[in-house]
Amino acid sequence: HELYFWLTDDPFDKPPCRGCSSYLTEPYVKCAECGPPPFLLCLQCFTRGFEYKKHQSDHTYEIMTSDFPVLDPNWTAQEEMSLLEAVMDCGFGNWQDVANQMSTKSKEECEKHYMKHFINNPLFASTLLNLKQAEEAQHNETAIPFHPADDPPRPTFDSLLSRDMAGYMPARADFEFDNYAEWDLRDIDFVEDDSDILHALKIAVVDIYHSRLKERQRRKKIIRDHGLINLRKFQILERRYPKEVQDLYETMRRFARILGPVEHDKFIESHALEFELRREIKRLQEYRAAGITNFCSARTYDHLKKTRDEERLKRTMLSEVLQYIQDSSACQQWLSRQADIDSGLSPTVPVPSNSGRRSAPPLNLTGLPGTEKLNEKEKELCQMVRLVPGAYLEYKAALVNECNKQGGLRLAQARALIKIDVNKTRKIYDFLIREGYITKA
Repeated sequence: HELYFWLTDDPFDKPPCRGCSSYLTEPYVKCAECGPPPFLLCLQCFTRGFEYKKHQSDHTYEIMTSDFPVLDPNWTAQEEMSLLEAVMDCGFGNWQDVANQMSTKSKEECEKHYMKHFINNPLFASTLLNLKQAEEAQHNETAIPFHPADDPPRPTFDSLLSRDMAGYMPARADFEFDNYAEWDLRDIDFVEDDSDILHALKIAVVDIYHSRLKERQRRKKIIRDHGLINLRKFQILERRYPKEVQDLYETMRRFARILGPVEHDKFIESHALEFELRREIKRLQEYRAAGITNFCSARTYDHLKKTRDEERLKRTMLSEVLQYIQDSSACQQWLSRQADIDSGLSPTVPVPSNSGRRSAPPLNLTGLPGTEKLNEKEKELCQMVRLVPGAYLEYKAALVNECNKQGGLRLAQARALIKIDVNKTRKIYDFLIREGYITKA
């Protein structure tokens, strides 16, 4: 531990993170091999393996925290700092306000501790010095060596994932960028009797080779800085954004090499925040248009709107069913199809109708197993495709697993995995692509 807050001019000031320049919050990491000044990193930059000048990601490090006692066994260093800050903000004697700002100690505890250790203690400075020396003698901590734990991806040679990763070779931690650049140099030999033109030509070939080496290094740096070694993890992180932000992410990916990793991530995060704010503003405008002026009424409005939508869907389904009642044969066929669907089968016999419509009414998901595991869009898909939730979840899991194995999935591969009507397979495949669950090969 290090009593950093006792050694600086401002007891509540911490230096920023050297990686992202953000305000350091405990716990954070201090490099044990760099400094002075101390080289401090937040946990996010540390786990990303941030390197700067002489600092390397494999240096030993120390974990910095204020979760240890200083003056009283029941008070941590962080609580001591919070007490001093609260007294500065609220004023001496306003112990109830001080306790409210701290939120971890009562009024009596704050007053008793402050009066004992900061007012009625004449040996305050020497006490701190003795405590620090005793702490160092009792806990002679050494730096913790850093060992990377993630095993690098090992794509199969000449597979789709291997090509997407530019031929990444995990054993060498290298890429197959311009793999035959050295072939142009193998027959070059500088001799004394070369003409000026031939000598200049050989020099030009060497310069071209140097430029190709620089391009290799540039591409490796982009992949390393942006964390693109594990492509699957990168794709999983992309899916946490809404569909509109994912499209922006895909469009702006080509500019990542210009902005740099931190600036590029900040750019995407800012647009994701903008999207959320716009969606929230649109929701509030809808409330205002409906005459809603407080959030309590808004919750009631949302509940009633959901109920109205469900009732409207039921009425639509009822009108679809009523058209078959006038035709006894069509009614029997529709009931037969409904019975097959309820039992988990996929009927293929079309249902005729007097109106000439060939599509069956949407499937009623009420009471079907697995419905609670679906979101609203998935429920709508199952209703329109007339697919029971249990079967849809199995098909979805199979397609997602195959996509993760292959690094992408084609429609033909999806049809080979799902042995149902090809039109339904296409609709499921297009839906999973659109929602970001799988990617095209």
